[in-house]
Amino acid sequence: MSRDPRQVLIRPLMTEKSMRQKEELLEENAQLRAQVRDRYRFENIVGDSPAMHEVFAVVGQVANSRATVLLLGETGTGKELLAHAVHAASSRADGQFVSVNIAAVPDTLLEAEFFGVAPGAYTGADRKAREGKFKLADGGTLFLDEIGDMPLPLQAKLLRALQEGEIEPLGSNKLVPFDARVIAATSRDLPALVREGRFREDLYYRLNVLPVRVPPLRERRADIPALVEALGEDMALRSGEAPPELLPDALALLAAQHWRGNIRELRNVLEQVTMRSDSQRIDSAQLERILREAGLEQIELPATLQSAHDADEEAALLRPLAQQVAELERKAIAAALASTGGNKLATSRLLGISRATLYERMTSQEQPT
Repeated sequence: MSRDPRQVLIRPLMTEKSMRQKEELLEENAQLRAQVRDRYRFENIVGDSPAMHEVFAVVGQVANSRATVLLLGETGTGKELLAHAVHAASSRADGQFVSVNIAAVPDTLLEAEFFGVAPGAYTGADRKAREGKFKLADGGTLFLDEIGDMPLPLQAKLLRALQEGEIEPLGSNKLVPFDARVIAATSRDLPALVREGRFREDLYYRLNVLPVRVPPLRERRADIPALVEALGEDMALRSGEAPPELLPDALALLAAQHWRGNIRELRNVLEQVTMRSDSQRIDSAQLERILREAGLEQIELPATLQSAHDADEEAALLRPLAQQVAELERKAIAAALASTGGNKLATSRLLGISRATLYERMTSQEQPT
């Protein structure tokens, strides 16, 4: 039986097409990884305060180490963003960055999530093997977020995996090697959990090789104007709407907040400002109203001074407008300088003016009237 010559031609054409599609897919993946790597470079992370400069210095030193990094800090401080930056600055930047939030995965599924599942490991399991996060991160970085929430029974298996560089998929009796750099993070007090018997001491020491403390927002208030700008731009890209423009007095009010939720809470406030305000330009009075309506914590005057403040407020307004504006300006500059420890660049950013304008205003205030 003779073969159809068209069939002879179709197979090489299909093979060539498949190879071309594969090459295009690989090139596209490489471009996407390069974009992600550029996005998470240290210089793209917002932070010019002394506290963040210290973090950058420490993290920059550990980026190319093979040792485990432990990021410590309150929730919402940007630990995952820093983990991305460590990966992007390391020799593993071309590998995968695989993240798993331990607190978000049910305890019964964590072992399979970490180590994978062998074919037919249990009733209903796939006939094909399913790789876990450790194997997916092979050649790259594995980020274990909220490590303090890991259940005790799994901690022993994690410790062995970190020590031996091998994992045992669920339902298998074979050890599978892996090569992944581990970065862990937690908002919990791990030494306290160790003392309470809720976290293995040997695992704690295995993770705590290169600890990095990520400061809360209240320790880096000078970064708030830049964070507001960056978060506003990101919100605008996602929503298609113009970001809010916060006036200097509104920025000063933000800098005075406690920020229990840190950067995550700051973003929430900006989102509420965008939705609740009728104007794109936000002053402190508008912001205070929005904070109050949203039920967020506000910084208030001490009770002992509140009555005197109320009594003097009306009288203080019965003065020439230029005098009141000049006084408000002096107070705003003094408060900003105190908040930034006298850093002129940070003060100008906090007030939303150029450094030259700041010097000009300070000089004019020093001249006798």
